[in-house]
Amino acid sequence: MSGPICLRRGALRLDLVPAIGGAIAGFRSEGPDGTIDWLRAMSPAAIAAGDVAGAACFPLFPYSNRIRDGAFRFEGRVVRLVHPAPDAEHGHGWLAAWKVESAGADQATLIFDHPATEDWPFAYRARQDFALTDAGLEVRIEIANVGASRMPAGLGLHPYFPRTPRTRLGAQVAGMWETDDRILPTRLVAPEHPRDPRAGLAVDAVALDNCFTGWEGHARIDWPERGNALTMTAEGLLGFLVVYSPTGEDFFCAEPVSNATDAFNLAADGRRDTGMFVLDPGRTASARIGFAPR
Repeated sequence: MSGPICLRRGALRLDLVPAIGGAIAGFRSEGPDGTIDWLRAMSPAAIAAGDVAGAACFPLFPYSNRIRDGAFRFEGRVVRLVHPAPDAEHGHGWLAAWKVESAGADQATLIFDHPATEDWPFAYRARQDFALTDAGLEVRIEIANVGASRMPAGLGLHPYFPRTPRTRLGAQVAGMWETDDRILPTRLVAPEHPRDPRAGLAVDAVALDNCFTGWEGHARIDWPERGNALTMTAEGLLGFLVVYSPTGEDFFCAEPVSNATDAFNLAADGRRDTGMFVLDPGRTASARIGFAPR
C-alpha cells in the first residue's frame, strides 16, 4: 500500500493519496498571505477513514457516472456489475488502491490494473500522470485494453470545488440530459436559465446533477468573494461536463468526462452521441485536464 505523496512547485502544492482511489487530497497555493484551496480539501478524518467520497478529486475508470440497474449489453453479451448502489457508478478506479510508478518533486504517476472478472470481463490498465507547472496542475489520464477482447470504455475526473454564495461556473455546451429520480438520463434538451452554464451558472442558486453534452473543453470558475478564479481545460475525448451542485453543501463538482450518464445502455439502444468508445486489444485512449488558478 502506498502512502501519501506531496508535490510542490513554487507556491503550488498537490497532495495525492494513492491508496484511497488514486485520489487527490488537496490542490492549493501557499504563501505569506495564507493558503488558497483550488479544490475542496480532503479532511484528516476522511484520509484516516479511507473515505474517497471526501477526496478533492478522484479518477473515473472505466466509465463515468451511473449504469442503469448495474447492467448493459455489449456485442452479444450481458454484463452485470457488482456495485453497492442500485445503479453501478463511476467504475472501479475510485474504489481501489493505486500503485506509485514514479514520484518526484513536482510530478507523479499512478497505475491501476484491473483483471478480467465475472462482472467486468475486460482486463485494463488505468494511468494518471500528475504534473505541477508554472501555470497550475496538469493531469493526463489513460486507459489501455490489456485483455483479449474488445472493451467498452470511458474515462474522466471527478473534482470537487469550493463553493461560496456567489460562485459562478461558465462553460460552452450544446445540450443537457434531464434525469429521473435515480439521476439517469431521460431527455436531451437545450439548457435554459438558471441551468445554463453558457450564461454563467450561479452554483448556489440551483441544484444540479446533470450531464452537459457538446462541451468545448473550457470552463471557468469564479469566486467573487475570494477575488480569484480557476480555468479548467480538457483535451482529448472529454466532450461532456457533469455538474453536481447539491443543496446546502460547501462544494460543487464540474466533471470533465468522456461519456454521458448510462452511456453503455444508451449506445446499446442505438444512440451514437453517448461518448462511449470501444478499445480493441492492445489499444489505449487518453485525455488531458488542466487546472490553472488565476
